[in-house]
Amino acid sequence: MYFVDSNTCIYFMNGKYPSVREKFLSVSPKEIKISSVVKGELLLGAFKSKTREKTTEKVEKFLKPFEIVDFTDKMSYDYAEIRKDLEHAGTLIGANDLLIAAAALHEKATLITHNTNEFSRVTDLKIEDWVEE
Repeated sequence: MYFVDSNTCIYFMNGKYPSVREKFLSVSPKEIKISSVVKGELLLGAFKSKTREKTTEKVEKFLKPFEIVDFTDKMSYDYAEIRKDLEHAGTLIGANDLLIAAAALHEKATLITHNTNEFSRVTDLKIEDWVEE
């Protein structure tokens, strides 16, 4: 199972990297989940767009085949453990990235992201980068 980060979703929607599109299309939509945090980030980008309505529709169409996973009470324990470890190591990552990592870890999913530098700091988080430059 895969959780997909915002940057990879955006690359697919914008067609920036053919490798991202190929990977998305090679995986069943049932194998891909999107965190509600990622959905919020995508909608924020749409709302800030000069073409808000059109971009929001594009985001909604993209998200339609995938399960949106809400952040749960049980995930908050994963979040606390990850944040404690990163603070102790002095390698904290962004607040939303912490939530996304906690959700992916809790669901035992591989996180698909181009932001491997930050997410690689999270112990036991499986990550893949579908971008081939």
